[in-house]
Amino acid sequence: MTIQDVARHSGLSEPTLRYYEQVGLVGPIERDESSGHRRYSQGDVENLEVLACLRAVGVGIEDMRTYQANRARGRDAAGEQRDLLLRAGRRIEAEIEAQQARLAYLREKAAVWDARDRGDTAAEEQAWVRVRDALIGLGMVK
Repeated sequence: MTIQDVARHSGLSEPTLRYYEQVGLVGPIERDESSGHRRYSQGDVENLEVLACLRAVGVGIEDMRTYQANRARGRDAAGEQRDLLLRAGRRIEAEIEAQQARLAYLREKAAVWDARDRGDTAAEEQAWVRVRDALIGLGMVK
């Protein structure tokens, strides 16, 4: 397959494909003798599909490298693979919690303005309490 074919198939851009080869995540990729253009094998494409999935869930280059090395080791590296993926999952959980805290702040701040727009001072005071709680969730107030 050509680099264009692989980019369409994997969802990875051509520069990303070149970079992954450069940093040793895949390859070296065979070259067409007459043109010098990259020619990806089915095995290369399968490796890139794995990398595309890891990238999609936010796994970094070093962890991708470790994952690929562990794949080559097979069952002997199963525990390491599990741990690597669980660490990535914990990072995502932390990101979700942080996003939920941001969302809570925005919603409560909007509630302040909604109450103010309606002239409801009691609701506005209650919303300010919830804004303070949201700020605590953001780690901005103790």
